[in-house]
Amino acid sequence: MTGTLVLRAWQEGYQDAWVVFLIAFVSMIGCSQLSLTLINWISTLIVQPLILPRMDFSEGIPEQARTLVVIPSMFNDANELEELTENLEVRFLANRGDNIHFALLTDFKDADTELLPLEAELLGTARKQIEELNVKYGGTGNSLFFLFHRPRKYNAKEKVWMGYERKRGKLSEMNALLRGKGADKFSVIIGDSTVFENIKYVITLDTDTQLPKDAAWKITGTMAHPMNHAFFNERKQRVTEGYGILQPRVATSLPYLNGTPFARLHGNEPGIDPYTRAISDVYQDLFGEGSFTGKGIYDVDAFERSLGDRFPENRILSHDLLEGSYARCGLISDVQLYEAYPVRYDTDMKRRHRWIRGDWQIASWLLPWVPGPKRILKNPVSPLSKWKIFDNLRRSLVPVALLAMLLFGWIYTQSPVFWTFAVLTIFLLSSVINFFWEVWQKPDDVHMLSHIAMSIRYTLQNFVHQVFLLITLPYEAFIYIKAILITNWRLLISHRHLLQWNPSNQEKNRGNKNLLQTYLSMWFPVVLSVAVFEWMQYVDSAAMIISMPFLIAWMLVPAVVWKISIQDKSQAIKLDDKQKRFLDKLSRKTWAFFETFVVAGDNWLPPDNFQESPVDRIAHRGKAHITVEAISN
Repeated sequence: MTGTLVLRAWQEGYQDAWVVFLIAFVSMIGCSQLSLTLINWISTLIVQPLILPRMDFSEGIPEQARTLVVIPSMFNDANELEELTENLEVRFLANRGDNIHFALLTDFKDADTELLPLEAELLGTARKQIEELNVKYGGTGNSLFFLFHRPRKYNAKEKVWMGYERKRGKLSEMNALLRGKGADKFSVIIGDSTVFENIKYVITLDTDTQLPKDAAWKITGTMAHPMNHAFFNERKQRVTEGYGILQPRVATSLPYLNGTPFARLHGNEPGIDPYTRAISDVYQDLFGEGSFTGKGIYDVDAFERSLGDRFPENRILSHDLLEGSYARCGLISDVQLYEAYPVRYDTDMKRRHRWIRGDWQIASWLLPWVPGPKRILKNPVSPLSKWKIFDNLRRSLVPVALLAMLLFGWIYTQSPVFWTFAVLTIFLLSSVINFFWEVWQKPDDVHMLSHIAMSIRYTLQNFVHQVFLLITLPYEAFIYIKAILITNWRLLISHRHLLQWNPSNQEKNRGNKNLLQTYLSMWFPVVLSVAVFEWMQYVDSAAMIISMPFLIAWMLVPAVVWKISIQDKSQAIKLDDKQKRFLDKLSRKTWAFFETFVVAGDNWLPPDNFQESPVDRIAHRGKAHITVEAISN
């Protein structure tokens, strides 16, 4: 496809070597997204999912695999603290068992002084809440729930008091604490310190990551399997066999009550899948490695051996990919965690802006030599890891390239329809292919009309999503190129603010902008639309007709974004007294079924159904009934 675009430009007179090179580069970046999407999709059809072996810890995690579930986070007021402790308790209730512990690993937000007013009182509240959880569920031993809170340190380069090295520093200093070092790095430690040295694995989660029932023992059981144990290669200075880190799947959770159309638009099969299934991942299935995104389990000793004293200070913002590259990350394809998608577009874009900054700050890991804590070091990461870093850089340039292709086709060429159709193909072809493939893959037990209707529903959602990406293309290109320029300025010139970061929960709690504020913050697509329109009017361009729908959409995109980021309160369902009574009776009848028919005579197995007419009759689970009876006899 890139060759076709370059050939068309050549035929229209763009034959200077540098111009051809620029057109080829932009076209290659723009077309790469479609190419890689199709290649990855075809690969998942050809290659069977690689399921990692797992130990059966369903009866409890053994002593030698003792695990700590930790949530690195920040809290700045009592409400945030209460939410953190409540969510910690929920994770415990879904995954309680032997030799598994739960901890908050916290900092305060950046400040001009080491300690702000009322923070000592807030720490006292945090201490009280963790101790109350220990009393509530674990007696007085303080060995179930932990709190690790770090004081701010003055960062001379940033000229601010902050948590040392953000999340990466949190985990590094906690790992040292677990191995008997660096207790002075923490201002508050709540919990029985005799447990620390026995902790073998750490499951680290983001603040908003849900840990479903029994997920913890499955994750730990996979890491503990002998075939997955990490082997550190002294010559290559990284893990080359087994895994130091394992990353479960992460899916979009059920929408919250304050959900928005924007969050639902980006939902991908939301909800809890009752049938655990493995999915295919190209990196894992073809190369035996996954990509670490900050939510998973790591072996404390293998992690520290691979990453200790490897990175310079005040440089690494997005550390997850590098950690997975040094310690070798695998994908647990049959275990799933859940996270909610941001409810507002501006929150999502700030998150992506931070991701792109982090990706470009580790771009030097594509080179043979990389920065170390005190000197330049030989780059130990594998070619596959370098490709992952490069792929992230490529992805950040895609919106810029696609916008450039549209503008080039409209303003400089005699074939605007051709260039517009090329960009539309990149956006929409995968949705069309996916629809026909979904229709073709009909399960035997599903009626064809129902299957087609469901396929249309998911394809339509995907199509609407692609159209949304198309109309937000100028703004995304603006944000991406802004992030790239800022990062390179800070890396090469200012050497400051490389760790600039705002927690996602702070962005979530901010109010939504009004329409005027949205237009002021998203001024670029509006100004670009007006400028392109005026230019084509001035030169009497033939591209006016084909470009007008895009220009109108780009002028309206702030209004669209504002509208779909508003909480849809109309979705709340209010039940009257009659409906409540009906549901109460229905739930009582449902429970009565199990209360009546799940009995010892049926080995405590529920029957398939109970028939009331024409005569009372219970439909037993015949095969299961016989099998259990045979075993018991």
